[in-house]
Amino acid sequence: MSSTDPLGVRIEGPSPAMAVAVDIVKRAVWVVPVALIVAAGFWGADGVWSTLYGLAIVVVNFLLAGWLLAVTGRIGAAAMGAAALFGFLLRLGLIMVAVLAVRNASWVELVPLGLTIIVTHLGLLFWELRHVSASLAFPGLKPEPTPNPYLPVRDAAGDDVAATATEPVRSDRP
Repeated sequence: MSSTDPLGVRIEGPSPAMAVAVDIVKRAVWVVPVALIVAAGFWGADGVWSTLYGLAIVVVNFLLAGWLLAVTGRIGAAAMGAAALFGFLLRLGLIMVAVLAVRNASWVELVPLGLTIIVTHLGLLFWELRHVSASLAFPGLKPEPTPNPYLPVRDAAGDDVAATATEPVRSDRP
């Protein structure tokens, strides 16, 4: 394979896809209490268990997606593209198998399970949109803003003062 072949390009270093997947899982932690309260209010204990199972499916799905892209990105761009396409189909199949495996269990309520899987997937993806960088300079998550050490800092009275080397410099000016 030639060095200019775009399909042979390998991704070295940390995976942006895995970083995004882990960030989505961190946001899912905030969704759990709300989802459980709603499920308990409408469907009782069985709704809570079904919602927990649905949340586990969603979290595993996002982590599996990130892992597949991270692993195949080290192989090459073509492998990563194949993992994105066929991995999606594989993960949809795994979700179907996970639901079909428990559909007749006594603790399963299908409505909260289905709602949890659909709403949580979409909700977490839309929530994550605000935190993903859409530039090649910073693939994955947006970098945290860093203060400019050359800008003046305002004191409590609102006057500009010279920045010192030991304190972070922040400017409140628009």
